Amino acid sequence: MRNEAKVVAITGASSGIGEATARRLAADGHRLFLGARRTDRLDALGREIEEAGGTAAFRRLDVTDAADVRAFVAAARDRYGRVDVLVNNAGVMPLSPLDALKVDEWDRMIDVNVRGVLHGIAAALPLMRAQGGGHFVNVASVGAYEVSPTAAVYCATKYAVRAISEGLRQESDGTVRVTLVSPGVTESELAEGISDPAAREAMKTYRAVALPASAIAGAIAYAVAQPAEVDVNEIVVRPAASAQ
Repeated sequence: MRNEAKVVAITGASSGIGEATARRLAADGHRLFLGARRTDRLDALGREIEEAGGTAAFRRLDVTDAADVRAFVAAARDRYGRVDVLVNNAGVMPLSPLDALKVDEWDRMIDVNVRGVLHGIAAALPLMRAQGGGHFVNVASVGAYEVSPTAAVYCATKYAVRAISEGLRQESDGTVRVTLVSPGVTESELAEGISDPAAREAMKTYRAVALPASAIAGAIAYAVAQPAEVDVNEIVVRPAASAQ
């Protein structure tokens, strides 16, 4: 299915859900602007999309740097003339029990998972209002609805993303749409960032049944494809064979 072409900027686009979303939205005919720290991967992904007949460009992006996020959104606008959709996808998940006192990892999750989303909103919201419309797709987690051992801080950041998304939706006059997408266990590199041995081992069982990243990309594509008067607010996607 090919939809009305939109300009879509995606953070955390170098792997996992972000990469899969880029491929899916490019196949749907949208023009993409990709951001992540690993520019070699962005370059390879962009080339793949272009060779398949799609449109994609990229810029190195650190979502913890507000100025860098502003520059990223501005670069997307300069290249394509507007930004219709911002997918706030970048995230990290270094799980550990609280008594492990991994304060640096807590801070990193807050910086990427919460501040990164806020930086995206701050950069794109004025542009979307000025151009008369836009759409934020914020990627959270089932951890935005429930808390599990070793995941207290991670879940707190995702609860925050859920609250920020709902607040933004309520403050919108209807021209700026807001979608929260909350994946269950999904194939990604997130678990590779877990330094705590016990939490890392527990993830092997927890992630035994996982969705492909393309399943989440499909949910995002569905929300993006809706007409301007339809605002898909929340989508939770879990593996059918798992309670997680």
